[in-house]
Amino acid sequence: MPVSAPLRQEVRDGVSYVTLDRPEALNALTPALRDRLIELLAQASADPDVRAVVLTGTGRGFCAGADLSGGAGGGERVPGDVARTLRLGAQRLVAAVLDCEKPVIAAVNGTAAGLGAHLAFACDLVLAAESARFVEVFVRRGLVPDGGGAYLLPRLIGPQRTKELMFFGDAVTAADARHLGLVNRVVPDGELEKTAREWAARLATGPTRALAMAKQLVNASLDGDRAGAFAAEAAAQEINLTTRDAQEGLRAFTERRAAGFRGR
Repeated sequence: MPVSAPLRQEVRDGVSYVTLDRPEALNALTPALRDRLIELLAQASADPDVRAVVLTGTGRGFCAGADLSGGAGGGERVPGDVARTLRLGAQRLVAAVLDCEKPVIAAVNGTAAGLGAHLAFACDLVLAAESARFVEVFVRRGLVPDGGGAYLLPRLIGPQRTKELMFFGDAVTAADARHLGLVNRVVPDGELEKTAREWAARLATGPTRALAMAKQLVNASLDGDRAGAFAAEAAAQEINLTTRDAQEGLRAFTERRAAGFRGR
């Protein structure tokens, strides 16, 4: 792993634990760190031994967004540079989370701002420590929200609440984020890691391919019509019933026992 992309990753009991490790910068994303995250999410999708992903950070921040310390606001640009940078950078990262074939849990340990907040909101499940904060910080810098924020937030909390967060840029507490529907559960700071492990362990013993297809169906559901959604559901059922886990689940039901899913 390059020195410029500081993060820790280990696979344990079917779970890929990915920890952003730039506490001095509130885990702000350098291009190298962002690209490494994308790579690890792609690896998780392709690795049959990985059945869930947990994403978290060290220190006081989950992720403070893109690292702008290199002076991103200055210098002359060629038309198209900004759009290309976003497409290949922040948008590609959020897409990597949404498209990951394994469930992704965000364990938000502290401040999640800008792209860091959108990184959390793209995850399938969001756990937040009581001290966590979410900030649509873009307006404070005179910027338009990026990293898929205007796509993600209206689908989670509706357009009017999204505009309130984006227009004012106020910090949202973990409790308020849960009330809004941005967070699944808020836990005491000292219980965040334990709860994330418990949730990941449940996912890692589930029917992995069925979960992948359920994720795909839900993520696509708001972008199409009923006919398309029903057709996609029928196709997913057709494919999933060929998996060993589906066959095991049906056998377990008829034999009145707990299913033993193996992710195949």
